[in-house]
Amino acid sequence: MSDCIFCKIASGDIPGDIVYQDDRVIAVNDIDPKAPVHILIMPKAHIPSLNEIDNSNKDIMAHILTVAANLAKTKGVAEKGYRIVNNCGVQGGQSVNHIHFHLLGGRSLTWPPG
Repeated sequence: MSDCIFCKIASGDIPGDIVYQDDRVIAVNDIDPKAPVHILIMPKAHIPSLNEIDNSNKDIMAHILTVAANLAKTKGVAEKGYRIVNNCGVQGGQSVNHIHFHLLGGRSLTWPPG
């Protein structure tokens, strides 16, 4: 999608602080981190939100979670704990209409988040 910032990062049209990428996903450090480790993990293909996940694209979800777990280990937060967050829709706090997951760690995370 031509006006999607995450599609532009995935295609290399605009820079991102990339910490991981493969043929299906890209992970970047968040530009406004809420924890010492705050990584955004997203598919390279444009999927607007979790509401658009169905049998045709469900495998990308397992891949994203596998990447998240591996990044948590690589960044040293797996043992003490971390959080994976997906915001869906306006009331869910989604600000970019491209499905993405936040990997947060490196400090104690409270509940409820807000």
